[in-house]
Amino acid sequence: MSKIMDDAVDSGGIEVIIQNEEDKTAPRCPHGPALLFEKTGNGEEKGRRFYACSACRDRKDCNFFQWADEKISEARMLAREEQNRSKMPLFSHQEYSSRFREFVSLPLEQRRFCVDCQLLILPEERATHAKHKALSEDTTVQRLKRPSLLLCPLDNKKSNAQYLFADRSCHFLLDMLLGLGFQKILCVGTPRYCQFYGQDEFCRYNMFNHHFFDDEEAVTFFQGFLREEEGAKVVMITDPPFGGLVKPLANSFSQMAITWKNQNKVSNAGQMPMIWIFPYFFESRILECFPSFSMLDYQVDYDNHPLYKHGKTGRKQSPVRLFTNLSPKDIILPEDEGYRFCSVCERYVSAGNKHCPKCDTCPSKDGREWRHCDECGRCVKPSWRHCSSCGHCALPDHPCGQSQTGCFNCGSQKHKLRTCPKKHNKRMIVPGGRGAPGLLKHIAGKSTTKNKRRRTVT
Repeated sequence: MSKIMDDAVDSGGIEVIIQNEEDKTAPRCPHGPALLFEKTGNGEEKGRRFYACSACRDRKDCNFFQWADEKISEARMLAREEQNRSKMPLFSHQEYSSRFREFVSLPLEQRRFCVDCQLLILPEERATHAKHKALSEDTTVQRLKRPSLLLCPLDNKKSNAQYLFADRSCHFLLDMLLGLGFQKILCVGTPRYCQFYGQDEFCRYNMFNHHFFDDEEAVTFFQGFLREEEGAKVVMITDPPFGGLVKPLANSFSQMAITWKNQNKVSNAGQMPMIWIFPYFFESRILECFPSFSMLDYQVDYDNHPLYKHGKTGRKQSPVRLFTNLSPKDIILPEDEGYRFCSVCERYVSAGNKHCPKCDTCPSKDGREWRHCDECGRCVKPSWRHCSSCGHCALPDHPCGQSQTGCFNCGSQKHKLRTCPKKHNKRMIVPGGRGAPGLLKHIAGKSTTKNKRRRTVT
């Protein structure tokens, strides 16, 4: 769950190119249409483009790779399609729904849940799972309504790790949304729950490429859910993987918002209510994509995460926050946890977030009390000190005097790549941070000989 840094590493950078409706011919891996990337560096105007998996950052999880200008033979295309089919779920969504109805109709003593396969099993299937670990006592209807208590969370941090909200955060979110009058909650990011919910409640969806796996049937149910009939207000809430790329996520959420507008005949000025749960250090990138969003001070915590727990102090506090286009003054944070209302900022803030009259805001992002630096003209973290040599505040043991990495595209030290005037539109840097090293290493291997490129494409 580490942050993907904005600065590109010396060895090179990768940009993801958001195409929306431009490219209907993007190749597919088991996770849907691949994303288009471009390797950049050394001030080059344009690098070579390639397609890679939208969902997995580690090629061990999905090794799909294809140069954008590469010709794929019919035999290799058929082999790829066969591999994609082999990675499909055991049952279709319709079959899962039918199985669930049959399962809940069974007497409690006949219900079995296979822990090894993470599957509700029917009586005729017991022999197949005879040597597997099974649950028999905890399959009541009430427990089946909360699949996260039954399923084992996935733990692969590079593809689909699942961290579950603590009850404290669940109750706060539900109470807050109900208090604001929402009757429909669109939850984006609930993998593996397909077997517990019907087609009118659940869609298999990839949030990194806005892809519905059940195609038109799923899209039809999704559109119907977004319609605010009889005054049923809709809100979207999402808790994406923290190592995911912000701009592909933002693009998918924007596409959802457009669908909401079209289904409800809302003017361009209207916005679908959204809550994006993400670490505070992604604030600038989220606001770049959604300028109308604001970050709330509420600290989200998780039951099964070793660090992101409520009640810790200092730098050990959970960094996960709520980003939303809802009015901050309407979202009441729990006062029994130390949150208070700032009448100047007109929003609830954490106990340690003191209002700064010079900045005219409550500046803290991490829950600690920040201090104002007159030389910098802004508030900074309490552990930072002003460095006259560097001309800004930094940690006391920072590498003083060393030049800071500037723009990887044109070499200027005055801006970063994100704001480079020479950069193509609708791109995002994926530096050699988390996830990118695998792509960079793979590209280096692909660039040796033409024959090697052909053999490794699946």
